[in-house]
Parts: sequence; structure tokens; C-alpha cells
Amino acid sequence: MAKRTDVLDHTVLGVLSDGPLHGYELRKRLTAILGPFRALSFGSLYPCLHRLTDAGLIEQIDMVDRDDIAGVATRRARIVYALTPEGKESFTAWVADTGPEAWEDEAFAARLAFFSRTEAAVRLRILEGRRTRLEERLSALQSSIDRTNERMDVYAERLQRHGIEGAEREVSWLEELIATERGTRAERKQARAVRKSAKKSARKSATKRGKQL
Repeated sequence: MAKRTDVLDHTVLGVLSDGPLHGYELRKRLTAILGPFRALSFGSLYPCLHRLTDAGLIEQIDMVDRDDIAGVATRRARIVYALTPEGKESFTAWVADTGPEAWEDEAFAARLAFFSRTEAAVRLRILEGRRTRLEERLSALQSSIDRTNERMDVYAERLQRHGIEGAEREVSWLEELIATERGTRAERKQARAVRKSAKKSARKSATKRGKQL
């Protein structure tokens, strides 16, 4: 299972790959990505930033902002965090990983947020793996209900049913994403075949004209 710190670390690297940010803006963007799965406080973020800085994956840049308070111009230092080349390599490797850790709840949400920077084959593998994980969860939940149905009170049963319905909805959603990805890959493959055929025809035509001359 993916560690929460590992997911947060690489999500920070992914957000910073768009450009340097100060802590407040970084937290805002991270919350937009991880919000449904965790409440991100500065108490979680700053240890993460220190950890990444110590590892050489990000660096601190001191910037000076100009403020106008009550008509008096003031200057204040603000720390901005930026990605290092090592951080970029680490994020790239994480995005390319298709292992089971990418299928877990929080890790999957983070990976999905960066799908636009992920290769098509990797996206499809992660979606299929996530679907497998949800199907396993569905099977376990149903088995649990079947084993304990007689001893389970009505509220516990409703809670179990709620979990099953949620997993079923996500499986349907994943099926749609997988179908889209497969369709996209097929379209790209077909487009490559058309281009290849066009180039081949162009070469034949050029050869034929050359012989005629």
C-alpha cells in the first residue's frame, strides 16, 4: 500500500512542476487535488516540504514582495519552493509507475490528477488495476454480508450496502474511462497507419514520376 507521505511528496513535486509556488498557494492547489481524500493542513505540508528539501528534490527561493500598507511602501521576504532536476526525475518515475500502489484510494486520486502528463499505456494500466482493486473490494464486501447477515443489525447492513453501491458506481465510471482510453489508443493507431500509408503512396508516386522523367 502506498504511504500517505509518499503520495503527498509526489503530488507536491507534480504541482511544482508547473512552476515555483509559495506555501499558501501550494497548499491551495494540493487541497484541490487531494481534498476528497484528506484534509491537508500546514502541519502536514511543511514537514513534507522540509523532507523534500533535505532530499534535494525541491529548493527554497527567497523572493521579496512589495506591499502598500496605509500608503507606506514595505518590503517583505517570502519563501518560494521550486523543483530541482532531481525532483523532476523523481516525479517522472512516479508518473510512469503502474504498480499496485497506484491503485489505492489516495494514490489513485493523485495519479489521476496528473494523467495529462502520463503516457496512454500507463493510464490504461492504472485504470484497469484500479478496476481490479474495486472488484476485489466488492467481492469482499458481499462475502462479508453473506457471512454475517443473520447477526447484522439494520444499520450495519445499510452501511455495508452503501459501500457496495459506492464501489459499483466507481467500477462503472472506470469502465467508461477505460473505454475512452482504448478508443483513443485505437484512433491514434489508426491515424498512424493512415499516415504511414500516405507516406508510402507518396514515395511510390515520386518514384513513378522520376522514372517517367
